[in-house]
Amino acid sequence: MPGKQWMSEDDRVLLASLMDEVVPADDFPSASQAGGLAFIGSIVAERPDWLGRVTDVVRRGRASEHWAWFAELVAAGYYADADNGGNAGSASWAMVGWRPEPVGGWGVEVPVREAAPATVHPRDLADRYDAIVVGSGAGGGVAACGLAEAGRTVLVVEAGGWPGIAALSRDHLRNPRSDWGLAPHSGPSDDGNPRVVDDGRRRLPLRPSENGWHNNAFTAGGGTRVYGAQAWRFAPLDFTMASAYGVPAGSALSDWPITYEDLAPYYERAEWEIGVSGGEDDGRWAGHRARALPMGALPAGLTRERLAAAADSLGISTVRVPLLVNSREYLGRRPCAQCGLCVGFACQVDAKNGSHNTVLTRAFATGRATIVLETRAARIRVNGEGRVVGVTLVGTVDGVAWRRDVDAGEVVVSAGAIESARLLLNSRSDREPNGIGNNNDLVGRHLQGHLYGGAMGVFDDVVEDLVGPGPSIATTDFRHRNGDLIGGGIIANEFVATPSSTFRYLVGAGFVPRAGLESKRGMRDLVRRSMRLMGPIQEVTVADARVRVDDGVVDRHGVPVARLSGGVHEEDLRARDFTSRKSAEWLRAAGARDVFEYRFPHRGPSGGQHQAGTLRMGDDPATSVVDSFGRVWGHENLRVMDGSVHVTNGGVNPVLTIFATALRSVEEMTGGRRAV
Repeated sequence: MPGKQWMSEDDRVLLASLMDEVVPADDFPSASQAGGLAFIGSIVAERPDWLGRVTDVVRRGRASEHWAWFAELVAAGYYADADNGGNAGSASWAMVGWRPEPVGGWGVEVPVREAAPATVHPRDLADRYDAIVVGSGAGGGVAACGLAEAGRTVLVVEAGGWPGIAALSRDHLRNPRSDWGLAPHSGPSDDGNPRVVDDGRRRLPLRPSENGWHNNAFTAGGGTRVYGAQAWRFAPLDFTMASAYGVPAGSALSDWPITYEDLAPYYERAEWEIGVSGGEDDGRWAGHRARALPMGALPAGLTRERLAAAADSLGISTVRVPLLVNSREYLGRRPCAQCGLCVGFACQVDAKNGSHNTVLTRAFATGRATIVLETRAARIRVNGEGRVVGVTLVGTVDGVAWRRDVDAGEVVVSAGAIESARLLLNSRSDREPNGIGNNNDLVGRHLQGHLYGGAMGVFDDVVEDLVGPGPSIATTDFRHRNGDLIGGGIIANEFVATPSSTFRYLVGAGFVPRAGLESKRGMRDLVRRSMRLMGPIQEVTVADARVRVDDGVVDRHGVPVARLSGGVHEEDLRARDFTSRKSAEWLRAAGARDVFEYRFPHRGPSGGQHQAGTLRMGDDPATSVVDSFGRVWGHENLRVMDGSVHVTNGGVNPVLTIFATALRSVEEMTGGRRAV
């Protein structure tokens, strides 16, 4: 926090009065009474570039161009967790009727336990490993586990750290699902980790906390540490989009080289080896399931019953939402406590299943796998014949930069679609001067993620029951064959939102103003009388949505950063708007008195936590980067196992498909062998 003199006493008094214009006192404290000055001081210490904005507001008040930003920042502190300093005694939570803990309390000390990774210090790295796996998320965890269990020595390279459960389970303003401009605890930090966004007119460097950077978590376990954990299978039609619909003008839509049937056994393995709870099926358009999920669905509150009745009245079928969350004790870990802190947070009772507490744990248990943290793979190394021989690793220890070449018999890239493409592009050689696997200018193209449609409704009665994680009901009716649309997607009720996020939603929808007593009363009335339905849509992909590297901008280690450019196809916007319209109809049928449909303008490529497509798989090296097992064309010992291999990204959350494709690839890589 800045010292007491970061602002004069007179200006502090004026600042306090302006904060209290945003959140005035009534029978609950005002913003300054709840500790808002300390909150603003801590924020300015973290983002010193914001001091000028705060100063301008102090000088000009509501006439400042930064007033709306200031009002939302003050509200963020007032409605966030008390540890942020602006919500003393959690006063606002009592006001709006929100709680973080489960309905019946925790029942156990939290966190139950911390992870105990098999970390290796950079100075203790071996000169050679049988395999190096770059990234420790869904794909990287599967790769490390499969290779170690097959008897190979494995080094996992993770750009982030391994923060404990406590560090990732509480902060409402610094998790990857918030957009307050503060660096998430799940990484990366804002210091020395830029990306560049190219809109065709200028190249703008962005920090990880800014929109457009497309953060998907940099930490051991990757995004699986803090994801919402929806565990949908792609549908059979998702693998044949081009054949089913044709290719619209301007699109790079293509069929996968594999079918649902090829992947079904690996979906089943992922559901059982990682752990999925849910209903009997995925509804309309779903493929055959040979075996039931290992766990039944989590208990749901009254919200589900209300939405189910509304869906019935509209003739819409519904299903339970499959989740990588324990509904009972499973794989030695506790069931979900159903608290209000799930998406964007680490699970406080370790009931959310990800790479970090399943496949990575198994890999480390073999004694043949270790992980090096806070370390980046700068490039993949090849010999004079073009064969991959290892990687160059870079990092900083105790303020001292280090760089080292480490050899490997095989390399697996699992850093996420943007960073995986960046690594291949930075791995230049005489044989491949534009980057490894990139002689056909395909590496980095077809960047996609998920545009989301949806709607928010407000009700006369309480509809938010605070039974976590939140998603308990979905319709899959609109995944395909929606008139002249190409594809579609699911619609589900949303995760339990924090009050600070709900403030953003209500303001964005126009249901409450940003500031004043009316805003405060609106929050008191509507936090538990509002509901959101949301859903991802199939994107038809465009070749010009892409990742390049920018040699003029480097990270803290001197490695050229990713440069993002392009946009989405007009068909994607139509599908998004269709989802928003259907979501609104469902909310009205459930009794919403006012409904807001999400149809915000979209700029730039689609990415975020569902990023995919930059190293798409195929049967022909002229049109794809990897084969159907993730092997980079022309490099028999270089594989990719993450969402970047996806040809299309489905109208559902893609993580189960990342687990499944990685299981299939590592099985082929090892011949299905496991160490005895």
